[in-house]
Amino acid sequence: MKKIILLFSLIFMISCSNVPVTERNQLMLVDEGDIIISSEKQYQDFLKENSPLNNKNSKLVKKVGKNISMAVEEYFKERGQENLLEGYEWEFNLVDGKEINAWCMPGGKVAFYTGILPITKDELGIAVVMGHEVAHAVARHGSERLSHQMVVQTGANLLSFGLLNAGVSVSSDLALQAYGIGTNLGILSYSRKHELEADRLGLIFMAMAGYDPKEAIEFWKRMAKLSKNEGNEFMSTHPSNKHRIEDIERDLPEAMTYYNK
Repeated sequence: MKKIILLFSLIFMISCSNVPVTERNQLMLVDEGDIIISSEKQYQDFLKENSPLNNKNSKLVKKVGKNISMAVEEYFKERGQENLLEGYEWEFNLVDGKEINAWCMPGGKVAFYTGILPITKDELGIAVVMGHEVAHAVARHGSERLSHQMVVQTGANLLSFGLLNAGVSVSSDLALQAYGIGTNLGILSYSRKHELEADRLGLIFMAMAGYDPKEAIEFWKRMAKLSKNEGNEFMSTHPSNKHRIEDIERDLPEAMTYYNK
């Protein structure tokens, strides 16, 4: 067991990096360049099955996307971190779908679903969502999540091997189960952390693009009205809307310094 602990300690020591902007330490076991290449293929496959729309709303999504991406590039350039956006080729598409959803893949490939437009309502609302989703990508949340999943899988295998070598009976599956439950909840918590971090970064990016970040509060209030049953936040992959709005209100002063420049 000591060897297992030592191995994990070494993994964390040699594989940590920092999230741009927030400087939070993050585990990174995958190469971002490889992830971007893979994401490009996945995005093109997605577009083959979901034809991009070409209408007034799609033009608005592209406009907002361009403004946000230019703000992101400016932010990184000002800090001498342009290398962190290496391989990014921005693309913004609106697709037909009832899902209240939008996402940005590593490398800057963005998709908005028509289902989210009634909640965004206008250009400002789209900027809230765009800033948030782009923030997930540039903060490398996808690669970080994959890295944690790799650790979970490796840890389960190593723990099983260690118990067997220690002569522990099969009933010790309970220990494995406890490990799985604990780790799964850890991943859920990490996902909530990602969401709140993307909220904060998204506020900055939309502000730099010329969009009033205070709109984020109004957007999440509209989302809250749709959430009839949010359930237990501890068991959720997303923070509650109430928690989200409270954190956005706390982070607004920082974002407003970029908006008022």
